[in-house]
Amino acid sequence: MGSNSVNGFLESPAGVHFSGLHLDESQLKSSQQEKKPTTSPKEYGHREPFESFYHSLSEEESSRVHEYNFDHPDAFDTEKLLSCMENLKHGRPADIPNYDLKTHRNVSPARKVNPSDVIILEGILVFHDSHVRELMNMKIFVDTDADIRLARRICRDTVEKGRDVRTVLDQYSKFVKPAFDDFILPTKKYADIIIPRGGDNHVAIDLIVQHIRTKLGQHDLCKIYPNLYVIQSTFQKMLQLVAIVLRAFIAISMFSSDIKQIPILLQIRGMHTLIRDAETTKHDFIFYADRLIRLVVEHGLGHLPFKEKQVITPTGAVYTGVEFCRRLCGISVIRSGESMENALRACCKGIKIGKILIHREGDNGQQLIYQNLPKDISDRHVLLLDPILGTGNSAVQAISLLLQKGVQEGNIIFLNLISAPQGVHAVCKRFPRIKIVTSEIEVGLNDDYRVIPGMGEFGDRYFGTDND
Repeated sequence: MGSNSVNGFLESPAGVHFSGLHLDESQLKSSQQEKKPTTSPKEYGHREPFESFYHSLSEEESSRVHEYNFDHPDAFDTEKLLSCMENLKHGRPADIPNYDLKTHRNVSPARKVNPSDVIILEGILVFHDSHVRELMNMKIFVDTDADIRLARRICRDTVEKGRDVRTVLDQYSKFVKPAFDDFILPTKKYADIIIPRGGDNHVAIDLIVQHIRTKLGQHDLCKIYPNLYVIQSTFQKMLQLVAIVLRAFIAISMFSSDIKQIPILLQIRGMHTLIRDAETTKHDFIFYADRLIRLVVEHGLGHLPFKEKQVITPTGAVYTGVEFCRRLCGISVIRSGESMENALRACCKGIKIGKILIHREGDNGQQLIYQNLPKDISDRHVLLLDPILGTGNSAVQAISLLLQKGVQEGNIIFLNLISAPQGVHAVCKRFPRIKIVTSEIEVGLNDDYRVIPGMGEFGDRYFGTDND
């Protein structure tokens, strides 16, 4: 589950239950400096589990505690859990209950947990409640063999809780095993990822870690709209890495020619710098704009459907590759979009290209639309071309026209160089199934509804009409 957070650390199905929340070292230091009632390593140790959301037992329940089923969903305060999750997801601190295992009651003070980038919620019943599931961005089920779960439980309860083996087995057969069969195993179907062998499955863990790193490197809008793709969305994190590399180059007196191995992300940033510079000549503007456009087009083509295809190489060997969708066309929004046509033709030999003209008439907001589209466009995937996404009004008009012509919303990929957040919101909210591919997200729009920092009137600079 991604958002603002804490690390949740609990043992797997054989261990403690519903949800434990645990602070990482940076949060511990911060909370100690603020002198607020938060978890401290002296109290619990760095990896000490917390059973945070049990209901406090009444006097009567406490007197019969060995008959109380701590493995049943009713044993947990789901409403409190939901409240804490909502607070953390919205950037607010949360007071996590401090459950005393000896008295079976919540005690003061509660542990204050501050928001962060990732929340990990762990426990055997976290998938049971649908409202809890809805707040998760990723759901992982750790599938561990029953014998291993039982062995771990015996080891934990005899060593940490001082119980004898017979008591542990009685509790296991009376409460734990039935709860697993009735409430835990059925929720496996809700998992996005199922990990066999638990912590020993290093491949699965590495894949999950990489996925989370990718999400953290994305622009905030990409986290809101999964259909938005920014080809240099990890630039800020990469810039830090490149800075370290450059320092190393300088330290060992390397020549500037050796720094040409800088990643493609810096190349994109450099091209943006050139085409945004008001002093850049028309020739250089076109040259670097074309390079950027080619990158965006090729990235967009990567989102087309494909199928496996085998070919015979000149050596007589079989090569298994892929074949992309052939039912494809490009649609440029006149006139800036026409600057992207050459790059598309260079990538897709013989591709059909249609045109749409959207003209704002006066201040009344009415738009006149001219269109020249392939007759069979409803049967094709469409690459919509417009280098600037500003307010999103023109894009909405163009996409609406394509839908009227029978194009499936999911078959439209909108390609542009820069996008204002306002335009992204306008398009993605209205058309959640189209894909937007861009090379950079802008700061926003100024009072004149021009993209800032922007690059000026793209069509005028590209076609040399900026002095007309």
